[in-house]
Amino acid sequence: MGVQHFWPLQPEAEAPASAAPHAALPVSAVSVSVPVPVPVPVPVPVPVPAAGGLVSASSAVAQALPERPATSAPARPPMAPARPGGVNAPAARTATAAPVTLGARPAGIESMDWATLRDTVSGCQACGLCKGRRQTVFGVGHTRARWMLVGEAPGEQEDRLGEPFVGRAGQLLDRMLTSVGLTRAEDEAERQVYIANVIKCRPPGNRNPLPEEVAQCEPYLLRQLALVQPRLILAMGRFAVQSLLKSSEPIGRLRGRVHDYHGVPLVVTYHPAYLLRNPADKALAWDDLCLARELAQSAP
Repeated sequence: MGVQHFWPLQPEAEAPASAAPHAALPVSAVSVSVPVPVPVPVPVPVPVPAAGGLVSASSAVAQALPERPATSAPARPPMAPARPGGVNAPAARTATAAPVTLGARPAGIESMDWATLRDTVSGCQACGLCKGRRQTVFGVGHTRARWMLVGEAPGEQEDRLGEPFVGRAGQLLDRMLTSVGLTRAEDEAERQVYIANVIKCRPPGNRNPLPEEVAQCEPYLLRQLALVQPRLILAMGRFAVQSLLKSSEPIGRLRGRVHDYHGVPLVVTYHPAYLLRNPADKALAWDDLCLARELAQSAP
């Protein structure tokens, strides 16, 4: 099946038309004056009397000129001492990781209901991300959905609105869902999905979440999965895959096949933000959606 027209590749900008060449003037309209070469007299050496015989004028002039002092090539600056790792290799930079502030993680997450879990996430201070957030991004959708989509971490607009997958990435995700008959809008559980992120707070500057931050926030996602009990999980992006499958393999090697998450089929695909930067991979994401749809339709 071909790629749906919902995600057309971005057309390349047309190249500007080249400027028209200048019109050539007719040969008859151009008057060209050709200079006539003038013969230049060639000096003839004149014998000059000198001791011991005759010498030419050029030799006499050469003898009359003072001798020039011999010059040597300028000395090269001394070479800098070689650094370890090769001749003049650049100095290695020492990366210093910023300290991660961890707080106490709330107890009893594995037994919380929806209301208690939402309130707990809203007041969570288990890591330093709580200091820079506007609000937490809990999740949206049908709480008994057949499909559960797991993303990575909130961005600036998600942090402002409190909802996952908004902005251009969210618009692309909506078109992806529509192409397989799904929606995030209010609907029955067979059509409305549930969407949640691994990280509930925006990392500063949209940087990648740190392993310690993922570990502190991960129990909230696991409880959401347990409450929704989806028939299919779509893991979107590297950190969602690492959190659910505990694998560091790249998405390109993990996609295209069915994985198992505690008895629930799991399909790996690219994050919509990645697809915006790499539109050629939208065809692969379409294949992943088709695989997920087949699994969901065959699930009991």
